[in-house]
Amino acid sequence: MTWDEQTYGREYDLDIFNIVAVDDFNMGAMENKGLNIFNSSCVLASPETSTDADFERIEAIIAHEYFHNWTGNRITCRDWFQLCLKEGLTVYRDQQFTSDMRSAPVKRIDDAITLRAAQFREDAGPLAHPPRPSSFSEINNFYTSTVYEKGAEIIGMLHTLAGDAVYKAALDLYFDRHDGDAATIENFRACFEAVMDTDLTQFARWWTDPGTPHVTVTEDWNDNGTLTIHLAQTIRAAGRDDWPARVIPLRYALIGRDGCKVQAEQLFVLDASGASITVTGLADRPILSINRGFTAPIILTQPLSNADRAILLGHDSDPFNRWDAGRVLVSELLCRMVTDGTPPDTAYLDAMLTAVRDNTLDPAFRAFLLSFPSQGETAQSLHSAGHVPDPDAIHLAHQTLKHALALHLQDHLASLYAAMSVSGPYSPDAISAGKRSLANAILGLLTRVDAGKQATALFETADNMTQQIGALSALLWNGHGEKASADFAAQWRDDRLVMDKWFGLQVALSAPENTVAIVKKLSQHPDFNLKNPNRFRAVFGAFSRHAAGFHRADGSGYELLADWLIKLDPINPQTTARVVTAFDSFRRYDTDRQAKMRAALDRIAATPNLSRDTMEMVTRILASG
Repeated sequence: MTWDEQTYGREYDLDIFNIVAVDDFNMGAMENKGLNIFNSSCVLASPETSTDADFERIEAIIAHEYFHNWTGNRITCRDWFQLCLKEGLTVYRDQQFTSDMRSAPVKRIDDAITLRAAQFREDAGPLAHPPRPSSFSEINNFYTSTVYEKGAEIIGMLHTLAGDAVYKAALDLYFDRHDGDAATIENFRACFEAVMDTDLTQFARWWTDPGTPHVTVTEDWNDNGTLTIHLAQTIRAAGRDDWPARVIPLRYALIGRDGCKVQAEQLFVLDASGASITVTGLADRPILSINRGFTAPIILTQPLSNADRAILLGHDSDPFNRWDAGRVLVSELLCRMVTDGTPPDTAYLDAMLTAVRDNTLDPAFRAFLLSFPSQGETAQSLHSAGHVPDPDAIHLAHQTLKHALALHLQDHLASLYAAMSVSGPYSPDAISAGKRSLANAILGLLTRVDAGKQATALFETADNMTQQIGALSALLWNGHGEKASADFAAQWRDDRLVMDKWFGLQVALSAPENTVAIVKKLSQHPDFNLKNPNRFRAVFGAFSRHAAGFHRADGSGYELLADWLIKLDPINPQTTARVVTAFDSFRRYDTDRQAKMRAALDRIAATPNLSRDTMEMVTRILASG
C-alpha cells in the first residue's frame, strides 16, 4: 500500500481490506472490490511450509490484486476486449513492485524466462492471438500469457519510450480522466499521446497484432573505426509473414574486448522493417550489446562468436545481457549436442566456473547463470533451426551437460556451498533468499559427485522448506531420493499445500522411462483429488511440462493425459482447457508423435457434451495441423 502511494500516488479508498483463502480455486486470485479472493497457495505461508519462491510469489500476487483496486476496479474495462489493459498494466505494476522489494536485475531475468517459455510458445503455435483479440468463443480461454505478460511488456515499452517523468504524468492523466470509468486501450493510449505529444498509432499494433517480432542484427566494420549496425524486423504469426512493422525500443551499448564499455548506453527505436546505426571514431571493433534489459519482447538473432558471448557473460555491465549471453551459449551447445553429438564445450564450462566464483555478483543472479533452458525450449530452438526435435535425445543432452558441469566445478562446489550458508532465524528477504537459491543450485551439482551425502545431511537438518525441498529435489534428480521422498510424505501428509509440492516433484524429477507409470500411480494415491485444481495441476501440469516423459514415442503419455482431461472436463472445464494446451506444439515433432497427439485430441473432441472451454482450445490446436 505504501509503495503504491509513493510510486503511483494511489491511496486505498476503503477502511477495510478483506481477503479470503480458498483451497479449491482455479485461478491464483481475484480482485473483487474490497474483497480479494486467493487460492490458498497464493496467500498462506510459513517458513516451515513455504519456500523463498513461495514467499516472493505470494508477495507479488497480493500486490497484483491490491493494485487492481485502481487499475481494474476504480478504472475498469469497457468490455472483455480491453482485458489486456487492466491485466497488462497491473502485471507491470506488480513487476515494478517486486523489482523494488528484491533484485531488479534478477526479477527482469525471471520475467523474461517466463515470457519466452510461455508467451513466445503461444505466439509460435496454433494458439497465437493478439493481446487484444478481435473475437472469442469463451473468455476464460483468454486469461493467457499473451494477455498478461505480453500486455505488461507493452506497458514497459511505453515507459521506456516516454521516460520516467512522462510515464508518471501520463498515468496521472489516465487516473484523473477515467477514475470511475469503464475504459479502453484507446483511452489509455490517448493519455500517453497527449503527454508525449506524439502519435502512437503504429505502436498500438503491439495490442492488435499477434506474433513475436524477430530482429536480425548484422554489422559492417571499417578499418577507419566505423561500425555500421543493420537491423531488420520480421513478424510471422497466424499463417502470415507480412505483418506491418512494430515500434521496437532497443537499448544498446558497445563493449570492448577487454570487457570495458566503449560507448554509453543509447536508445534506438526501430519502427521500420529495416534501419541502420553508424558509430564512428572507434579504435577497435567492439562487441554490440543490444536489447539491454530485455527492452522489447523480441527474438534476437545476432552473429556473435562464442568468444564474444563469453566476454559479454564475463563483463557486460547490463545484468540481463550478461545472463542472456550465457543462456545463448548453453542453448546453442545443447542443440549441437543433440544434432551433432558435440561434447560439452570447455569454453562454456570455464565461463561458468568464472561466473559462479565471482563474489561481486548477486548470488540469485549466479543461480540463474547455472540454470538451463527447459527441455521444451530446447525443442523449440531445434524446431526453429529446421530440425525435428527428439525428446529423448534432448533429455540425454541436458543430463550429459549437467553432469559435465558438476565434474568441471567439483573442486569448488563444497566451498561455494559452504559460503552460501545463512545464519540466524529464517527470513525470506532478498539477500538470504538469493544465497539459498545459489546453495540449492550448487547442491544439485554436488549431489552428482558425492552420491547425495551433502543433500541427505541437509534434508535431515533443514529448518525451512526452501532447504528441505532443495535437498529432496537434488536427491530425486540424481536418483538418491527414495527414502527422503517417503520421509517427506510422512512428515507433511496432513498439509495439502506442502503435499502439492511433493506430488509435483515426483513427476517433474522422474526418469522419462518411468514418468507415465509414476503419474498413473500418483493418480491412484489416496490423497489425489481430481476435484482439487491445485492437486490436479501438481500432477498433470508437471506431467505436461516433462517433455521426455510426456512425449514418449509409444504415445502412452498422450493417451494418459487425454484420459484424465476427459474425466476432468465435466467437473472443471477451465482447468481442462488450460492443461490441454500441452498438445499445442504437436506440429514440431516427428510424424509418428504428431499422429498420436492428433489421435488423442480427436478423442477429446469426440467426447459427448464436451465443454465450450475445452472444445475451443482443441479445435484451434487441430486446425493448425
